[in-house]
Amino acid sequence: MGKTDDDKEMLMDVGYKRTNSCARCALAVSAIFFALSFGTLCALVGYRYGHPMKFDDGGVVIDHVFPAPEPQPGDYYVGMGRFDVTGPIAEVNMMGYAVPSQIAHGLHMRLYSRAFIFSDLEKKNRAVFVSIDSGMGSQIIKLEVVKKLKAKYGNLYDEKNVVLSGTHSHSGPAGFFQFLLFEVTSLGFIKQSTESFVDGVVKSIEMAHDNMQPANLVMTSGDVDDANINRSPSAYTHNPEQERAKYQDNTEHEMTLLKIESTTGEEIGLVNWFPVHGTCMNNTNELISSDNKGRASTLYESSMRREGRENFVAAFAQANLGDVSPNTAGPKCIDTGEPCDYEQSTCGFPPRVKYCIAFGPGKDGDMFQSTDIIGTRQFDAAKRILSGPGSERLQGPVGFAHQYVDMTQEEVTLSDGTKATTCKPGMGYSFAAGTTDGPGALNFKQSMTQGTPLWTLVTKIIGKLVCKTEPDQAYFDCHKPKPVLLPTGHMDIPYAWHPSVVDVQLLRVGQLVIAAVPGEFTTMAGRRLKDAVKAKAQQLGMPSDTKVVIAGLSNVYTHYIATFEEFQAQRYEGASTIFGPHSHAAYVSRFSNLVGNLVNGTPADPGPTPDNILQKQIELLPHPRPDRLPAGKNYGDVMVDAKESYKTGSGVTVKFYGSNPRHNMKLGKTYLEVQRLDSDKGGWQVEFTDADWETKFRWRRLDNANVSRPELTVIDGIFNLIADATGYRINLERLEALVNNGQFSDHDLDQEHGFDNSNLVKKLTSKGILSMSENEQTGSSYPTTDESHVTIEWDIPANQAAGTYRIVYFGDHLAEVGEVTSFQGMTREFQVRT
Repeated sequence: MGKTDDDKEMLMDVGYKRTNSCARCALAVSAIFFALSFGTLCALVGYRYGHPMKFDDGGVVIDHVFPAPEPQPGDYYVGMGRFDVTGPIAEVNMMGYAVPSQIAHGLHMRLYSRAFIFSDLEKKNRAVFVSIDSGMGSQIIKLEVVKKLKAKYGNLYDEKNVVLSGTHSHSGPAGFFQFLLFEVTSLGFIKQSTESFVDGVVKSIEMAHDNMQPANLVMTSGDVDDANINRSPSAYTHNPEQERAKYQDNTEHEMTLLKIESTTGEEIGLVNWFPVHGTCMNNTNELISSDNKGRASTLYESSMRREGRENFVAAFAQANLGDVSPNTAGPKCIDTGEPCDYEQSTCGFPPRVKYCIAFGPGKDGDMFQSTDIIGTRQFDAAKRILSGPGSERLQGPVGFAHQYVDMTQEEVTLSDGTKATTCKPGMGYSFAAGTTDGPGALNFKQSMTQGTPLWTLVTKIIGKLVCKTEPDQAYFDCHKPKPVLLPTGHMDIPYAWHPSVVDVQLLRVGQLVIAAVPGEFTTMAGRRLKDAVKAKAQQLGMPSDTKVVIAGLSNVYTHYIATFEEFQAQRYEGASTIFGPHSHAAYVSRFSNLVGNLVNGTPADPGPTPDNILQKQIELLPHPRPDRLPAGKNYGDVMVDAKESYKTGSGVTVKFYGSNPRHNMKLGKTYLEVQRLDSDKGGWQVEFTDADWETKFRWRRLDNANVSRPELTVIDGIFNLIADATGYRINLERLEALVNNGQFSDHDLDQEHGFDNSNLVKKLTSKGILSMSENEQTGSSYPTTDESHVTIEWDIPANQAAGTYRIVYFGDHLAEVGEVTSFQGMTREFQVRT
């Protein structure tokens, strides 16, 4: 980076002037003599560089403390902030596996938004990168965040220079989207989830803005061992052999790290990018969790806080994770222990995906252990890589480039010179098959390239129910070889089921380029994009050491982006590449074109602005009911108390009469504390909260404790949402029976369309294919009783200090008159012994 005029004046003031060689030698000898003499003198009086020295009895130095180095000018201004975005921890569906019956009943790890603002020294250009412990980026979240930032800061922060990237935990609350397909399993939009993310992200950016300081940025990279595998290896092999030969593995093991240093050289922040799914916690989990990425972040932040750096922010951000799983033990048939079918990920006969499940490295597939192991491997790798050789100091401009793109009609030029276009969104059959991280149900399999008579009819009926304009044959042809199950690009009743306008965005900090992609790029799709962006950047004058990273799941979610070759395989990732076989080529073209704007600092054509349809959202999740207690009991009363004593390495489990935690999400606070009596300080000190790995907070309603929930699938959720939107429910079993008996076919649907034509309704209802929806509660049903029980678990670390402890529960109960009142419960005092 070039010197400023002030820098040049400073250099002149300290006498950096030309001298002849003899003069320089004489000056050097004098300086050495002076240093030795002064050092000896300081040692004699017990000081060196202004700090005391310690001696043993023989006068030998045994310890000395060097002063903090003098501050040096920073290359950038950098700000960091972290804030709680946990949201509701009870009664809400979890986002990721699309399992309607996976409902949250407590908390293991809080979710955070970690914001980083990078600016040049003149503070003219700023780039904001935010890593969020969420399932993915969301268009409504970004639109609302930018709206709030503009209201406070004007045009300082907007859609062009702010990136919101999700870590892809599958154990966070759902319902924070403005497109209906993403809300199938969550009973629509959830206001509490959305507001928690929006407000928490804004708060983290505000904190970063207020904490900006001169800093230096150091970039380095290295491998993370045994932290991921490819979950669709058969699709990966569809990529050209010559291309695959350039890489040692079918997933990326490289972690790219950006260390933020103060001007005194102290490490004050960290952000890194490494691809791995947030699916260590499987689809049976009921506790809100930030999964392996959150575990790694909190491990790093905790390690720095032990060194006194309370405001340290460490983001373990997401990359090109599309086909990348943390379940390193791989898939197997859980009924036989045999390997799954390689192409279809099925087991048994008839072949079904539900028995083919991948497991993590935890003992006997324990998902908590697996989360800890994969998170710790990323944490350990970050520490090791940062302490090793090969780091590089970033220098150069801060910049950004952004464009909105309508991905439904992008033209691409193929290798043979012919033209092709992307398609309106659509989900393939293998989407419903799920993955080995979380398999689907029914008779769907991976690698389905042909439709079936039954599901072809279902697709057409859906087209008549929720599409103002039915999809034509050209639409289905556009997606080939994907057989479209859900024609989401046409599904617009009551509002859009999928996005069409997406963000294409690049950030630059020196020689680092961040490609913020609106979905999950597979391993090879990400490699191609990085190569294309880097080549274009270097062609336009960026240095040879330019580094490009993928920031996955950014700004708006569009499911997956597989390569053209992988799309042909129609594994889950290809079936979920919603804009058709040429999606990846279109993104490579758009990102490559945007590099010119990034390097030259010129604005791109903004493109079509996406609609904000927040006010149209359907919210079907019931509000939490008032709380009640058995006669003679108070909120916070202990049901199961602590024992008198515990050994380190054991666990404490206690239980309270409680309340619904949705009455107060306690953002930035806690539902529990593990406290230790500190006689030296004369009071109780907080040792652990609900944000710590060692604690678990579980909530249950009284008559919900032993009630099994129905095993609902994503297809059930879709039918439920269609029933809520249209008033008519599809009876799949009846339709299947009619098809199998030859009593219903395509011909019976003829030319009639929609519910404006009563003939269609009569025809489908008369055959029992449609029935009137009674507006019953869809999804999981909640009991009528309002008595709540809260269980708190504390796993005592092996190195925990012995002493007197207690556990405190903080709750808020809702009275029938609508008033919310805080309360707390407390266990007996108990001893922890080593």
